[in-house]
Amino acid sequence: MLQRKLGDVGVGAIGLGALPMSVEGRPDRAQSVATIHAALDCGVTLIDTADCYGIGPGEVGHNERLIGEVLAARGAEASGVVVATKGGQYRTPDGGYHANGRPEHLRLACEASLRATGRDHIDLYQLHAVDPAVPFLDAVGALAGLQREGKVRMVGLSNVTVPQIIEAGTVVAVVSVQNRLSPGSLAGLAELRHCAAAGIAFLPWAPLGGLRVRGTEPAGTSVFAAIGAERGWSAQRVCLAWHLALAPVTIPIPGASRPGSIIDSASAAASTLSGAELARIDEALGIGAEDRPA
Repeated sequence: MLQRKLGDVGVGAIGLGALPMSVEGRPDRAQSVATIHAALDCGVTLIDTADCYGIGPGEVGHNERLIGEVLAARGAEASGVVVATKGGQYRTPDGGYHANGRPEHLRLACEASLRATGRDHIDLYQLHAVDPAVPFLDAVGALAGLQREGKVRMVGLSNVTVPQIIEAGTVVAVVSVQNRLSPGSLAGLAELRHCAAAGIAFLPWAPLGGLRVRGTEPAGTSVFAAIGAERGWSAQRVCLAWHLALAPVTIPIPGASRPGSIIDSASAAASTLSGAELARIDEALGIGAEDRPA
């Protein structure tokens, strides 16, 4: 698979977003295990998870344990797989999410994630969300401390603004930013532009959001589906190829809960859209030259 840089590590250009295998509507365990194996078999070497991916507060670490079990079963073959997890957010009894950026919580969360994944360090540990009740640099500083202790190899941020990325960089080397960016939500373009200029990996979460409703061609077909029909590709393959073309720092992490879905997503790493096709997508989504990374 095409490789992209995550800090000083090369990873497959398409990652696996593991959330759908643990939250509401998830498949049975056998299907989830098969999905992770399928991802690894087709060259995916970055798996994104979080301690709060589960149904309710009683399932902390559900997703991490699932991934850890599969990687352990693969043995030495999985030694090069980068597990990116997140701390600083928890599920509430009503199924929502709430931020907790207290340094003492992040330390305990990191140690729990180490146990859940079964690894001696976390490859990429990301602050999941900014907690307005905690000074931002206190939370970032906690991750920096975990890195100094060897519990975390690389540090990333999620759901942050450009000023916060810059501010965090005064405390720790930020190797990645995970923000929402998709056909249905283009706000993350600002952070992508910054990351592209700074050489920081950008991991768009929910990269396929709005795939069917944004960017219409005649007869109401999405631009991604229309190009896919012309190419013989799925709309999601076209969408992920568009993500990859936005900037060389982009590493999409599409969610999957079926082997066929991640296999199709992974095929985007070997799929190149033409300049005319990219311009057609930009026009459909209302993206101007000034919106794209330089």
